Parts: sequence; C-alpha cells; structure tokens
Amino acid sequence: MYASREDIGYDFGDDSKVGSKPIKPNPNIDGGWAWMIVLSSFLVHILIMGSQMALGILNMEWLEEFNQSRGLTAWVSSLSMGITLIVGPFIGLFISMCGCRTTAIIGGILNALGWILSAYASNVHYLFLTFGVTAGIGSGMVYLPAVVMVGQYFQKRRALAQGLSTTGTGFGAFLMTALLKYLCTEFGWRNAMFIQGAISLNLCVCGALMRPLSPKDLSEKYMVRSDSEENRAKTLSHSTETMKSNGVLGEEPEKKEEAANEEVLGSVQHIEIGGKSGGGRSMYGLRILKTVSQLTVTVRKGFALWYSSYFGATSLFTNRVFVAFIIWALFAYSSFVIPFIHLPEIVKQYNLSRQDNVFPLTSIIAIVHIFGKVILGIISDLPCISTWNVFLMANFTLVTCILTLPLMQTYVGLAVVCALIGFSSGYFSLMPVVTEDLVGTKHLANAYGIIICANGISALFGPPFAGWIYDITQKYDFSFYIAGLLYMVGIIFLLIQPCIQKKEPREKSTEEAQI
Repeated sequence: MYASREDIGYDFGDDSKVGSKPIKPNPNIDGGWAWMIVLSSFLVHILIMGSQMALGILNMEWLEEFNQSRGLTAWVSSLSMGITLIVGPFIGLFISMCGCRTTAIIGGILNALGWILSAYASNVHYLFLTFGVTAGIGSGMVYLPAVVMVGQYFQKRRALAQGLSTTGTGFGAFLMTALLKYLCTEFGWRNAMFIQGAISLNLCVCGALMRPLSPKDLSEKYMVRSDSEENRAKTLSHSTETMKSNGVLGEEPEKKEEAANEEVLGSVQHIEIGGKSGGGRSMYGLRILKTVSQLTVTVRKGFALWYSSYFGATSLFTNRVFVAFIIWALFAYSSFVIPFIHLPEIVKQYNLSRQDNVFPLTSIIAIVHIFGKVILGIISDLPCISTWNVFLMANFTLVTCILTLPLMQTYVGLAVVCALIGFSSGYFSLMPVVTEDLVGTKHLANAYGIIICANGISALFGPPFAGWIYDITQKYDFSFYIAGLLYMVGIIFLLIQPCIQKKEPREKSTEEAQI
C-alpha cells in the first residue's frame, strides 16, 4: 500500500521548472467556469451512462418483440456499452486533433441518430448496427471529453469534482429507468427510443459548454502542481531517474516537430505577404493554402502526441503499474454491468416482481451509487488519505457483493447487497484521478482512453456471457461466481505490481552501494 497517491506511478512530462516569480492562479482552475464543466459532465453522465444502466427495461421489450435467446439479445446492450468505452483510444486521437468541444458535439449528433434509427428495427441484428455501433460510437465521442475536461479544469479538488460529475450515472440510471418504463408503457418501445433520441440531442449543448483552456492556462496549472509537490520530490526521484534513463522525459522530438511546423507556416505567411501585389484571386488561393497548412499542422501534432503515447519513447505501456491497471479494467466492469442488465430477469425468476415494481433493485444501486461517488471523492481528497487505498478497498467490497448476490433470494437480502454494490462502485469517480496520478495530465486523454477501452471489452462480453450461462444452466448463479473470480484476479494484479515497483529501486540502491 502507498502512503500517498503520487507514489503509485510515474509522471509523464508534467513536471515544469518552478520559476522564481510567484504564479497567479487562473480563476477558472478549481473555480469559475470549472463548475460549468462539472455541470456539463454531470449531464453527459445522465444522458449516456444513465441511459445505458437502464437498458434492462428495453432488453425485456426486445426479448418479447423478437423472440430471440437471452444471450443473443443481450448483445445489443453489450455492444452499446462496450463500444462506448472501446473506442476510447481512437477518441483520444480526435481530441488531440479537434479538441474536446468539437468531438463531443459530433458525438451527440451520432448518439441521437443511433437512438432514432433503432426505433425502426425489424430484428435484433438491425439493433446491433444502429443502437450498438452508431449510438455506441456517439456515446464514446461525448463521454471521454466529459471526463478529460474535468481533469483539466481541476487540480486541488479533482476527486470531488470527478465524484460530483460522475454522480450523473446514478441519477441517470434512476431517472432513465423510470422514464423508459413510462415511455414503453404509454407509447411502446419504438416511440420510447425515438423520444430518447430527441432528448439525446442535448449532448450537443453539453459539448458546447466544454470551453478549452488556453496553453498558458494549462502551463500555469502544471506550475502550480509542481509547487505543491515540491516537498515530495525526494520520494519520486528514483522514478524520475528511471524514466530519464529510458528516454521517456525527452522533449527534443516535440521541439523539433514544433520548429518544423512553425517553418511551414512561416513560409506560407511569407508567400502571402509577397503576393499582396497580385490579384484578389491569388490572395484567395493563398488564404486557402494557409488554412490547409494550419489544419495539416494541427492534425500532425495531434497524431504525433497520440502515436507517441502508445508506441513512441513515451509509451504509456512502459509504466508497469499502468499495465496492471489495464488488466484490472479488463475484468472489473462486467461485474458491475451484469446486475443492471439481468436483475429484472432475476427478480422475475424469484417471483419478486411486486416488491421490485414498488422500488426497483436497479434504482437502489443507482441512488446509493450517487452517494458512494461523492463520499469516496471527499474521503480521497483528504490530505491524510491515499486515493489508491480507497480505490482498492472499494474494489474488495464490490467483488465480495458480486460473489454474495446469488445467495440472496429475498427482496430484502437483494436490496442490501444492491445497496453495497451501488456504494462500492462509487470508485468509478476515482478512476480518472488514479489514472492522472499514474501518467500525468498531459497524457490523461490517451491513458484514460485505454482504461475505458479495457472496461468496454469487459462490458462487451460480460452480459452475453451471463445470458449464455443462463441458457445452459437456467440459473444466473454461475455467471456471478465466474465474473467475481475474474474480478478478483484483476485486483490481485493491482496489488502485485506496486509491490514490485517499490522493491526494484531498493534492490538497485543496494547494488550501487555494494559497487
């Protein structure tokens, strides 16, 4: 275990030289427009993650409408959830090139289009394409920018800000479950999806609120971060030396790239100035050339940053704790998704529909999930508490609940376990904070894209696997047991790698002393 969250990994290029002059903090960092970013991210989580947590309602409608197996029908929900997260690394490329605002607005249009086209589905396979792929890609293009922007605007209260914004998942699951149930009852599932598509257009408004910080503002944030961590520099010195020896902290390629880009733009501007004596047509052509050149430079810089994060000298995969984090993410998310998709069927199987109609179990998870995110975020921001340790404790609680849930066959027992699942799954608000502590703010978009991609793979195969096990055994018990055991394997990876990480520098220092 670590005494502080900064000890869990490396910082990829976020360290800035601290100048002698005092730095005036930007009012939008940890305040001002930062809270509008939290509001935008909160609404995104309601409309995207909340809607996906409520897909159990539509899953039952699709089972009745198309009369397909539970395993095949569950693929519709899994594709939507999985693709939303799997496209994370590629959305990171979009963010590097176009920025968070443009990416989110385009994603909002795609998501709404997916919902509306799904209203005309004639079979399950049609839903795979419209709802699973189209709406899933659109959701991913909005979700990642919403998380990244909160990380950019907050420094001192990151865990609390992420906790508040991601409570939208709990609110959304509660609200969207009630809304979709009402719409399906009153208008049928097809009209319900059409109406939900119109509501999803509000994602474009959320994207418009994502005002980017200027490079100067970001650099000031890095300087403030360096000041606040100066007293802990000694504990991180061994990590920095290791990274330097591997060439990870080298910035020369980026500087050369920027110099080449400036040379290209400078030559275009020189031609433009020299061509002023020409006609209006030539000036118009030069303006087009200048615009194309600027666009090319932006695309090249964005692709270079994206490529270097995955395959270059500054590859995120050189951080072994981060790799362990990815392995954990491959097993973790399905354990949270499976109850949301299959709980309505489990309740029906146990003849508990009357109690569940009064207060659905999925709503219990959603409501307690809200408090879990906020409370865990507040606890993690305390100076004497390690975010990493809070994160691990919440994971242990959740995996215990997943393994216990099949043993409960009364409504009260299921309600208690669901409440614990909701609270412990509040660690989702800590995932961006832990990721940023591992790789730094500069690489947050690409790193978190990898993490949610791994979560997406987990969400993609989890519910269909549970449905397939049910088709064979006519029980969901084994689905929860297997998912819980795989989840435990991921947690073990998180525990092993930090121990190795701390042991290696000690062995190295012992060898140097002997020499």
